[in-house]
Amino acid sequence: MTAPTESNDLPPTEDLGELLKVRREKLEQLRALGVDPFGKGFPTTHAPGELRENFAEGLAVRVAGRITALRDMGRSNFLDLSDAEGRIQAFVNRKEIGEEAWTVYKQLDIGDWIGVAGETFLTRTGEPSVKATEVTVLSKSLRPMPSKWHGVVDPQIKYRQRYLDLIGNERSRELFRKRSLMVAEIRRYFQDRGFYEVETPMLQDVPGGAAAQPFETRHNALGMDMFLRIAPELYLKRLLVGGFGKVFELNRSFRNEGISRRHNPEFTMLEAYWAYADFETMADLVEDLVCHLAEKFCGGLKIEHRNAEGEVTKTVDLSRPWRRAPYRELIAAAAGEDWWQLDPAGRRARCEELGVEISNGMEDYEVSQQVFEKLVEEKTVDPVFVTHVSKELVPLAKQNTEDDSVVDVYELIINGAEISPGYSELNDPDVQRRRLEEQAGEEIQKIDEDFLLALEHGMPSAGGIGIGIDRLVMMLTGAESIRDVILFPQLKRREG
Repeated sequence: MTAPTESNDLPPTEDLGELLKVRREKLEQLRALGVDPFGKGFPTTHAPGELRENFAEGLAVRVAGRITALRDMGRSNFLDLSDAEGRIQAFVNRKEIGEEAWTVYKQLDIGDWIGVAGETFLTRTGEPSVKATEVTVLSKSLRPMPSKWHGVVDPQIKYRQRYLDLIGNERSRELFRKRSLMVAEIRRYFQDRGFYEVETPMLQDVPGGAAAQPFETRHNALGMDMFLRIAPELYLKRLLVGGFGKVFELNRSFRNEGISRRHNPEFTMLEAYWAYADFETMADLVEDLVCHLAEKFCGGLKIEHRNAEGEVTKTVDLSRPWRRAPYRELIAAAAGEDWWQLDPAGRRARCEELGVEISNGMEDYEVSQQVFEKLVEEKTVDPVFVTHVSKELVPLAKQNTEDDSVVDVYELIINGAEISPGYSELNDPDVQRRRLEEQAGEEIQKIDEDFLLALEHGMPSAGGIGIGIDRLVMMLTGAESIRDVILFPQLKRREG
Protein backbone atom coordinates (compact mmCIF):
# COMPACT_ATOMS: atom_id res chain seq x y z
CA MET A 1 0.00 0.00 0.00
CA THR A 2 1.41 3.40 -0.93
CA ALA A 3 2.10 6.19 1.54
CA PRO A 4 -0.40 9.07 1.77
CA THR A 5 -0.04 11.35 -1.24
CA GLU A 6 -3.43 13.08 -1.55
CA SER A 7 -3.52 16.84 -2.09
CA ASN A 8 -4.36 19.24 0.74
CA ASP A 9 -7.17 20.68 -1.41
CA LEU A 10 -10.69 19.46 -0.74
CA PRO A 11 -11.65 17.26 -3.68
CA PRO A 12 -14.49 17.88 -6.13
CA THR A 13 -17.77 16.32 -5.04
CA GLU A 14 -17.49 13.52 -7.58
CA ASP A 15 -14.11 12.46 -6.11
CA LEU A 16 -15.14 12.69 -2.45
CA GLY A 17 -16.89 9.34 -2.37
CA GLU A 18 -13.78 7.51 -3.55
CA LEU A 19 -11.56 9.26 -1.01
CA LEU A 20 -13.97 8.42 1.81
CA LYS A 21 -13.97 4.80 0.68
CA VAL A 22 -10.15 4.65 0.68
CA ARG A 23 -9.97 6.14 4.16
CA ARG A 24 -12.54 3.67 5.48
CA GLU A 25 -10.45 0.84 4.02
CA LYS A 26 -7.37 2.14 5.83
CA LEU A 27 -9.42 2.38 9.03
CA GLU A 28 -10.30 -1.30 8.77
CA GLN A 29 -6.73 -2.20 7.85
CA LEU A 30 -5.48 -0.55 11.05
CA ARG A 31 -7.95 -2.63 13.05
CA ALA A 32 -6.81 -5.75 11.21
CA LEU A 33 -3.26 -4.93 12.26
CA GLY A 34 -4.38 -4.77 15.89
CA VAL A 35 -4.14 -0.97 16.10
CA ASP A 36 -6.90 1.16 17.64
CA PRO A 37 -7.56 3.82 14.96
CA PHE A 38 -8.70 6.25 17.65
CA GLY A 39 -5.78 5.73 19.92
CA LYS A 40 -5.04 6.29 23.55
CA GLY A 41 -3.11 8.71 25.69
CA PHE A 42 0.28 9.94 24.47
CA PRO A 43 2.19 11.98 27.08
CA THR A 44 4.17 14.73 25.34
CA THR A 45 7.23 16.77 26.21
CA HIS A 46 6.52 19.60 23.76
CA ALA A 47 3.79 21.05 21.53
CA PRO A 48 4.75 21.35 17.85
CA GLY A 49 4.98 25.16 17.74
CA GLU A 50 6.74 25.34 21.10
CA LEU A 51 9.37 22.82 19.97
CA ARG A 52 10.02 24.70 16.76
CA GLU A 53 10.24 28.08 18.49
CA ASN A 54 12.66 26.86 21.18
CA PHE A 55 14.49 24.35 19.04
CA ALA A 56 17.71 22.63 20.06
CA GLU A 57 19.39 19.63 18.45
CA GLY A 58 19.83 16.30 20.19
CA LEU A 59 16.76 16.44 22.42
CA ALA A 60 14.71 13.33 23.16
CA VAL A 61 11.12 14.48 22.58
CA ARG A 62 7.56 13.27 22.40
CA VAL A 63 5.30 15.48 20.31
CA ALA A 64 1.76 15.02 18.97
CA GLY A 65 -0.37 16.74 16.36
CA ARG A 66 -2.25 16.48 13.08
CA ILE A 67 -0.48 15.52 9.84
CA THR A 68 -0.90 18.66 7.70
CA ALA A 69 1.66 17.98 4.97
CA LEU A 70 3.52 14.92 3.78
CA ARG A 71 6.40 14.35 1.36
CA ASP A 72 6.73 10.71 0.29
CA MET A 73 10.30 9.64 -0.56
CA GLY A 74 9.75 5.90 -0.70
CA ARG A 75 11.38 4.35 2.37
CA SER A 76 11.48 7.74 4.10
CA ASN A 77 8.83 10.40 4.60
CA PHE A 78 8.87 13.98 5.84
CA LEU A 79 5.66 15.21 7.38
CA ASP A 80 4.41 18.31 9.19
CA LEU A 81 2.92 17.75 12.62
CA SER A 82 0.65 20.67 13.60
CA ASP A 83 -1.79 22.04 16.15
CA ALA A 84 -3.31 25.50 16.68
CA GLU A 85 -0.01 26.87 18.01
CA GLY A 86 2.30 25.84 15.16
CA ARG A 87 4.07 22.97 13.44
CA ILE A 88 7.22 20.84 13.51
CA GLN A 89 8.62 18.58 10.80
CA ALA A 90 9.03 14.86 11.49
CA PHE A 91 11.24 12.43 9.57
CA VAL A 92 9.92 8.86 9.42
CA ASN A 93 12.28 6.16 8.11
CA ARG A 94 11.24 2.57 7.45
CA LYS A 95 14.41 1.06 8.89
CA GLU A 96 14.36 3.29 11.98
CA ILE A 97 10.81 2.45 13.11
CA GLY A 98 10.77 -1.18 11.90
CA GLU A 99 8.67 -3.14 9.42
CA GLU A 100 5.65 -3.66 11.64
CA ALA A 101 5.37 0.03 12.55
CA TRP A 102 6.01 0.99 8.91
CA THR A 103 3.05 -1.13 7.80
CA VAL A 104 0.88 0.73 10.30
CA TYR A 105 2.31 4.08 9.25
CA LYS A 106 1.38 3.43 5.60
CA GLN A 107 -2.29 3.52 6.58
CA LEU A 108 -2.04 7.18 7.60
CA ASP A 109 -3.27 10.20 5.66
CA ILE A 110 -3.10 13.96 5.83
CA GLY A 111 -5.48 14.94 8.62
CA ASP A 112 -4.68 12.04 10.94
CA TRP A 113 -3.50 12.72 14.49
CA ILE A 114 -0.33 10.93 15.55
CA GLY A 115 2.25 10.98 18.29
CA VAL A 116 5.97 10.90 17.44
CA ALA A 117 8.82 10.00 19.77
CA GLY A 118 12.38 10.65 18.64
CA GLU A 119 15.35 12.98 18.62
CA THR A 120 15.59 16.52 17.25
CA PHE A 121 17.94 17.41 14.41
CA LEU A 122 18.42 19.98 11.65
CA THR A 123 18.07 18.90 8.03
CA ARG A 124 20.63 19.90 5.40
CA THR A 125 18.43 22.90 4.59
CA GLY A 126 18.31 23.93 8.26
CA GLU A 127 14.73 22.80 8.95
CA PRO A 128 14.05 21.94 12.64
CA SER A 129 12.90 18.30 12.66
CA VAL A 130 12.27 15.21 14.77
CA LYS A 131 13.74 11.87 13.66
CA ALA A 132 11.04 9.38 14.61
CA THR A 133 11.80 6.23 16.52
CA GLU A 134 8.14 5.62 17.33
CA VAL A 135 4.87 6.62 15.62
CA THR A 136 1.58 6.19 17.49
CA VAL A 137 -1.84 6.49 15.86
CA LEU A 138 -4.05 8.81 17.91
CA SER A 139 -7.04 9.41 15.62
CA LYS A 140 -7.86 8.44 12.04
CA SER A 141 -9.42 11.23 9.97
CA LEU A 142 -12.17 9.86 7.76
CA ARG A 143 -12.54 12.99 5.65
CA PRO A 144 -10.00 15.08 3.66
CA MET A 145 -8.69 18.35 5.03
CA PRO A 146 -9.20 21.88 3.59
CA SER A 147 -6.60 23.47 1.38
CA LYS A 148 -3.33 24.34 3.08
CA TRP A 149 -2.80 27.24 0.70
CA HIS A 150 -6.28 28.69 0.27
CA GLY A 151 -7.99 27.72 3.51
CA VAL A 152 -11.77 27.68 3.76
CA VAL A 153 -13.28 30.33 1.49
CA ASP A 154 -16.99 29.44 1.57
CA PRO A 155 -18.45 31.46 4.52
CA GLN A 156 -21.08 28.79 5.20
CA ILE A 157 -18.37 26.19 5.76
CA LYS A 158 -16.21 28.70 7.62
CA TYR A 159 -18.88 29.50 10.21
CA ARG A 160 -20.72 26.16 10.41
CA GLN A 161 -17.58 24.04 10.47
CA ARG A 162 -15.20 26.36 12.32
CA TYR A 163 -12.82 23.48 12.92
CA LEU A 164 -12.11 23.35 9.16
CA ASP A 165 -11.51 27.11 9.14
CA LEU A 166 -9.05 26.73 12.03
CA ILE A 167 -7.27 23.87 10.26
CA GLY A 168 -6.96 25.67 6.93
CA ASN A 169 -6.66 29.38 7.78
CA GLU A 170 -3.66 30.67 9.70
CA ARG A 171 -5.31 34.10 9.97
CA SER A 172 -8.33 32.61 11.75
CA ARG A 173 -6.13 30.65 14.13
CA GLU A 174 -4.14 33.78 14.93
CA LEU A 175 -7.28 35.89 15.39
CA PHE A 176 -8.79 33.49 17.93
CA ARG A 177 -5.49 33.05 19.75
CA LYS A 178 -5.29 36.83 19.99
CA ARG A 179 -8.89 37.10 21.19
CA SER A 180 -8.20 34.63 23.99
CA LEU A 181 -5.10 36.55 25.07
CA MET A 182 -6.98 39.87 24.92
CA VAL A 183 -9.77 38.60 27.16
CA ALA A 184 -7.21 37.29 29.65
CA GLU A 185 -5.44 40.68 29.59
CA ILE A 186 -8.73 42.56 30.13
CA ARG A 187 -9.37 40.40 33.19
CA ARG A 188 -5.84 41.06 34.47
CA TYR A 189 -6.17 44.80 33.79
CA PHE A 190 -9.21 45.14 36.07
CA GLN A 191 -7.86 42.83 38.74
CA ASP A 192 -4.62 44.83 38.88
CA ARG A 193 -6.72 47.95 39.61
CA GLY A 194 -8.52 46.40 42.54
CA PHE A 195 -11.73 45.24 40.85
CA TYR A 196 -13.34 42.03 42.05
CA GLU A 197 -14.50 39.64 39.34
CA VAL A 198 -18.01 38.41 40.10
CA GLU A 199 -20.75 36.30 38.56
CA THR A 200 -24.42 37.22 38.32
CA PRO A 201 -27.46 35.23 37.13
CA MET A 202 -27.93 34.42 33.47
CA LEU A 203 -31.49 33.27 34.19
CA GLN A 204 -33.54 36.20 35.42
CA ASP A 205 -37.10 36.69 36.58
CA VAL A 206 -37.19 40.24 35.11
CA PRO A 207 -34.79 41.02 32.26
CA GLY A 208 -33.26 44.45 32.85
CA GLY A 209 -30.25 46.65 32.30
CA ALA A 210 -31.03 47.46 28.66
CA ALA A 211 -33.93 47.98 26.30
CA ALA A 212 -33.93 44.75 24.30
CA GLN A 213 -36.10 41.74 23.48
CA PRO A 214 -35.13 38.80 25.73
CA PHE A 215 -35.13 35.07 25.08
CA GLU A 216 -37.84 33.38 27.13
CA THR A 217 -37.62 30.02 28.84
CA ARG A 218 -39.41 28.04 31.54
CA HIS A 219 -38.14 26.83 34.91
CA ASN A 220 -40.13 23.65 35.54
CA ALA A 221 -39.20 23.14 39.19
CA LEU A 222 -40.17 26.69 40.15
CA GLY A 223 -43.16 26.68 37.80
CA MET A 224 -42.31 30.11 36.38
CA ASP A 225 -41.29 31.79 33.16
CA MET A 226 -37.76 33.16 33.08
CA PHE A 227 -35.50 35.03 30.70
CA LEU A 228 -31.92 34.85 29.53
CA ARG A 229 -30.29 38.07 30.67
CA ILE A 230 -29.91 40.98 28.29
CA ALA A 231 -27.37 42.62 30.63
CA PRO A 232 -25.92 42.01 34.13
CA GLU A 233 -26.22 45.67 35.19
CA LEU A 234 -28.98 45.53 37.80
CA TYR A 235 -27.34 42.69 39.71
CA LEU A 236 -23.90 44.31 39.63
CA LYS A 237 -25.41 47.48 41.11
CA ARG A 238 -26.85 45.40 43.95
CA LEU A 239 -23.22 44.59 44.81
CA LEU A 240 -22.44 48.32 45.05
CA VAL A 241 -25.28 48.55 47.55
CA GLY A 242 -23.68 45.66 49.42
CA GLY A 243 -20.38 47.52 49.75
CA PHE A 244 -18.32 46.06 46.90
CA GLY A 245 -16.84 49.28 45.51
CA LYS A 246 -15.13 47.87 42.40
CA VAL A 247 -16.68 44.95 40.52
CA PHE A 248 -16.58 43.59 36.99
CA GLU A 249 -18.04 40.67 35.08
CA LEU A 250 -17.02 39.18 31.76
CA ASN A 251 -20.36 37.78 30.78
CA ARG A 252 -22.47 36.20 28.09
CA SER A 253 -25.67 38.10 27.37
CA PHE A 254 -28.52 37.36 24.98
CA ARG A 255 -30.87 39.50 22.90
CA ASN A 256 -33.60 38.04 20.75
CA GLU A 257 -33.18 40.55 17.96
CA GLY A 258 -31.68 40.85 14.50
CA ILE A 259 -28.46 39.32 13.21
CA SER A 260 -26.09 41.54 11.25
CA ARG A 261 -22.44 42.28 10.61
CA ARG A 262 -22.24 43.74 14.14
CA HIS A 263 -24.95 41.77 15.98
CA ASN A 264 -25.10 38.19 17.23
CA PRO A 265 -27.93 37.11 19.55
CA GLU A 266 -25.41 35.64 22.01
CA PHE A 267 -22.48 37.94 22.74
CA THR A 268 -19.67 38.64 25.20
CA MET A 269 -19.70 41.82 27.22
CA LEU A 270 -17.72 43.30 30.07
CA GLU A 271 -19.48 45.43 32.66
CA ALA A 272 -17.63 47.19 35.48
CA TYR A 273 -18.74 49.52 38.28
CA TRP A 274 -16.59 51.80 40.38
CA ALA A 275 -17.99 53.46 43.50
CA TYR A 276 -17.41 57.23 43.78
CA ALA A 277 -16.33 57.53 40.12
CA ASP A 278 -18.28 59.19 37.31
CA PHE A 279 -18.67 58.78 33.54
CA GLU A 280 -15.57 60.86 32.79
CA THR A 281 -13.43 58.71 35.07
CA MET A 282 -14.78 55.62 33.33
CA ALA A 283 -14.02 57.14 29.92
CA ASP A 284 -10.40 57.62 31.01
CA LEU A 285 -10.31 54.00 32.14
CA VAL A 286 -11.67 52.64 28.86
CA GLU A 287 -9.34 54.80 26.77
CA ASP A 288 -6.36 53.52 28.73
CA LEU A 289 -7.54 49.89 28.47
CA VAL A 290 -8.10 49.94 24.70
CA CYS A 291 -4.77 51.66 24.03
CA HIS A 292 -3.05 49.14 26.32
CA LEU A 293 -4.54 46.25 24.33
CA ALA A 294 -3.60 47.84 21.00
CA GLU A 295 0.00 48.39 22.04
CA LYS A 296 0.33 44.90 23.53
CA PHE A 297 -1.35 42.89 20.78
CA CYS A 298 -1.47 45.07 17.65
CA GLY A 299 1.98 46.65 17.60
CA GLY A 300 0.80 50.21 18.21
CA LEU A 301 -2.11 52.62 18.05
CA LYS A 302 -2.60 52.59 14.27
CA ILE A 303 -4.88 49.64 13.43
CA GLU A 304 -4.90 48.72 9.75
CA HIS A 305 -7.97 47.02 8.29
CA ARG A 306 -7.30 44.97 5.16
CA ASN A 307 -9.42 43.29 2.52
CA ALA A 308 -9.17 39.66 1.41
CA GLU A 309 -6.29 40.57 -0.91
CA GLY A 310 -4.32 42.08 1.96
CA GLU A 311 -4.75 45.69 0.82
CA VAL A 312 -5.21 48.35 3.50
CA THR A 313 -8.75 49.72 3.24
CA LYS A 314 -8.87 51.75 6.45
CA THR A 315 -6.65 52.80 9.33
CA VAL A 316 -8.12 53.39 12.78
CA ASP A 317 -5.99 55.87 14.73
CA LEU A 318 -6.18 55.32 18.49
CA SER A 319 -3.63 58.05 19.32
CA ARG A 320 -4.47 59.83 22.57
CA PRO A 321 -6.20 61.92 23.74
CA TRP A 322 -9.48 60.78 22.22
CA ARG A 323 -12.02 63.35 21.15
CA ARG A 324 -15.02 64.05 23.42
CA ALA A 325 -18.04 65.79 21.92
CA PRO A 326 -21.65 66.37 23.04
CA TYR A 327 -24.34 64.30 21.32
CA ARG A 328 -26.38 67.34 20.32
CA GLU A 329 -23.43 69.15 18.77
CA LEU A 330 -22.57 66.14 16.61
CA ILE A 331 -26.14 65.80 15.36
CA ALA A 332 -26.37 69.52 14.60
CA ALA A 333 -23.10 69.34 12.64
CA ALA A 334 -24.48 66.45 10.56
CA ALA A 335 -28.14 67.46 10.17
CA GLY A 336 -28.04 71.25 10.27
CA GLU A 337 -27.19 73.77 12.97
CA ASP A 338 -30.90 74.52 13.41
CA TRP A 339 -31.80 70.88 14.12
CA TRP A 340 -32.65 71.44 17.77
CA GLN A 341 -34.67 74.57 16.98
CA LEU A 342 -36.96 72.64 14.61
CA ASP A 343 -40.27 71.24 15.85
CA PRO A 344 -40.84 67.45 15.58
CA ALA A 345 -42.51 67.80 12.17
CA GLY A 346 -39.58 69.88 10.95
CA ARG A 347 -37.10 67.25 12.09
CA ARG A 348 -39.05 64.57 10.23
CA ALA A 349 -39.03 66.70 7.09
CA ARG A 350 -35.26 67.23 7.46
CA CYS A 351 -34.76 63.47 7.69
CA GLU A 352 -36.47 63.06 4.34
CA GLU A 353 -34.13 65.70 2.84
CA LEU A 354 -31.10 63.91 4.33
CA GLY A 355 -32.20 60.46 3.19
CA VAL A 356 -32.52 59.14 6.76
CA GLU A 357 -35.29 56.57 6.99
CA ILE A 358 -37.68 56.90 9.93
CA SER A 359 -40.97 55.21 10.80
CA ASN A 360 -44.28 56.78 11.76
CA GLY A 361 -44.20 55.22 15.22
CA MET A 362 -40.91 56.79 16.28
CA GLU A 363 -40.83 59.22 19.16
CA ASP A 364 -39.11 62.55 18.54
CA TYR A 365 -35.99 61.54 20.49
CA GLU A 366 -35.83 58.33 18.43
CA VAL A 367 -35.82 60.42 15.23
CA SER A 368 -32.76 62.29 16.48
CA GLN A 369 -31.15 59.01 17.46
CA GLN A 370 -31.73 57.64 13.96
CA VAL A 371 -29.94 60.69 12.54
CA PHE A 372 -27.10 60.11 14.97
CA GLU A 373 -26.73 56.45 14.01
CA LYS A 374 -26.81 57.04 10.26
CA LEU A 375 -24.98 60.35 9.88
CA VAL A 376 -22.59 60.33 12.83
CA GLU A 377 -21.97 56.85 14.22
CA GLU A 378 -21.66 54.98 10.93
CA LYS A 379 -19.26 57.61 9.54
CA THR A 380 -16.97 57.79 12.58
CA VAL A 381 -13.67 55.89 12.23
CA ASP A 382 -11.31 57.23 14.91
CA PRO A 383 -12.43 57.16 18.57
CA VAL A 384 -15.02 59.67 19.78
CA PHE A 385 -16.62 59.78 23.22
CA VAL A 386 -20.15 61.05 22.48
CA THR A 387 -21.35 62.67 25.71
CA HIS A 388 -24.61 63.89 27.26
CA VAL A 389 -27.24 62.03 25.28
CA SER A 390 -31.00 62.47 25.70
CA LYS A 391 -32.23 61.08 29.02
CA GLU A 392 -34.88 58.93 27.31
CA LEU A 393 -32.12 56.83 25.73
CA VAL A 394 -30.41 55.88 28.99
CA PRO A 395 -32.88 55.50 31.87
CA LEU A 396 -30.25 54.09 34.24
CA ALA A 397 -27.90 57.11 34.04
CA LYS A 398 -27.80 60.22 36.22
CA GLN A 399 -29.30 63.43 34.85
CA ASN A 400 -26.97 66.32 34.17
CA THR A 401 -27.23 69.04 36.84
CA GLU A 402 -27.12 71.90 34.31
CA ASP A 403 -29.47 70.42 31.70
CA ASP A 404 -31.93 67.84 32.99
CA SER A 405 -32.93 66.81 29.45
CA VAL A 406 -29.61 64.96 29.04
CA VAL A 407 -27.74 62.42 31.16
CA ASP A 408 -24.08 62.18 32.16
CA VAL A 409 -22.96 59.41 29.87
CA TYR A 410 -20.56 58.67 27.06
CA GLU A 411 -20.92 56.38 24.09
CA LEU A 412 -17.55 55.39 22.65
CA ILE A 413 -17.74 55.14 18.86
CA ILE A 414 -14.88 53.57 16.88
CA ASN A 415 -14.97 52.31 13.30
CA GLY A 416 -18.66 53.04 12.85
CA ALA A 417 -19.87 51.12 15.89
CA GLU A 418 -20.54 51.65 19.58
CA ILE A 419 -17.76 49.89 21.47
CA SER A 420 -18.58 51.01 25.00
CA PRO A 421 -21.20 53.00 26.89
CA GLY A 422 -20.37 54.54 30.25
CA TYR A 423 -22.53 56.33 32.83
CA SER A 424 -22.57 58.30 35.98
CA GLU A 425 -24.99 55.82 37.53
CA LEU A 426 -28.41 56.93 38.71
CA ASN A 427 -28.71 56.11 42.42
CA ASP A 428 -31.85 58.07 43.41
CA PRO A 429 -34.50 55.32 43.82
CA ASP A 430 -37.46 57.66 43.25
CA VAL A 431 -36.06 59.11 40.01
CA GLN A 432 -35.05 55.63 38.92
CA ARG A 433 -38.58 54.35 39.45
CA ARG A 434 -40.05 57.19 37.35
CA ARG A 435 -37.56 56.55 34.56
CA LEU A 436 -38.26 52.82 34.47
CA GLU A 437 -42.02 53.42 34.52
CA GLU A 438 -41.69 55.82 31.58
CA GLN A 439 -39.64 53.22 29.72
CA ALA A 440 -42.04 50.36 30.52
CA GLY A 441 -45.18 52.28 29.58
CA GLU A 442 -48.16 50.00 30.12
CA GLU A 443 -45.93 46.98 30.84
CA ILE A 444 -45.26 47.90 34.47
CA GLN A 445 -44.68 44.24 35.32
CA LYS A 446 -41.35 44.52 33.54
CA ILE A 447 -39.94 46.76 36.28
CA ASP A 448 -37.48 44.99 38.57
CA GLU A 449 -38.91 45.77 42.00
CA ASP A 450 -36.09 43.91 43.75
CA PHE A 451 -33.57 46.24 42.12
CA LEU A 452 -35.53 49.32 43.24
CA LEU A 453 -35.73 47.87 46.75
CA ALA A 454 -31.95 47.54 46.76
CA LEU A 455 -31.56 51.21 45.68
CA GLU A 456 -33.73 52.28 48.59
CA HIS A 457 -31.09 50.82 50.91
CA GLY A 458 -28.59 53.27 49.42
CA MET A 459 -26.25 52.87 46.46
CA PRO A 460 -23.13 55.05 46.42
CA SER A 461 -22.48 57.38 43.52
CA ALA A 462 -20.62 55.37 40.91
CA GLY A 463 -19.38 55.16 37.36
CA GLY A 464 -20.19 52.17 35.20
CA ILE A 465 -19.13 50.87 31.81
CA GLY A 466 -20.01 48.20 29.31
CA ILE A 467 -17.62 46.99 26.62
CA GLY A 468 -18.75 44.83 23.72
CA ILE A 469 -15.88 42.35 23.60
CA ASP A 470 -16.80 41.00 20.16
CA ARG A 471 -16.89 44.48 18.60
CA LEU A 472 -13.69 45.47 20.39
CA VAL A 473 -11.89 42.43 18.96
CA MET A 474 -13.32 43.23 15.53
CA MET A 475 -11.85 46.73 15.68
CA LEU A 476 -8.46 45.64 17.01
CA THR A 477 -8.01 42.78 14.53
CA GLY A 478 -9.54 44.40 11.45
CA ALA A 479 -12.32 41.81 11.17
CA GLU A 480 -15.24 43.02 9.09
CA SER A 481 -17.96 40.77 10.57
CA ILE A 482 -18.80 39.77 14.12
CA ARG A 483 -19.00 36.20 12.83
CA ASP A 484 -15.26 36.32 12.19
CA VAL A 485 -14.48 36.85 15.90
CA ILE A 486 -17.02 34.44 17.42
CA LEU A 487 -15.95 30.81 17.20
CA PHE A 488 -19.47 29.51 16.69
CA PRO A 489 -21.80 32.34 15.55
CA GLN A 490 -25.54 31.81 15.43
CA LEU A 491 -26.74 30.65 12.00
CA LYS A 492 -30.07 29.67 10.53
CA ARG A 493 -30.65 25.94 10.63
CA ARG A 494 -29.48 24.30 7.41
CA GLU A 495 -32.35 22.91 5.39
CA GLY A 496 -32.35 19.24 4.40
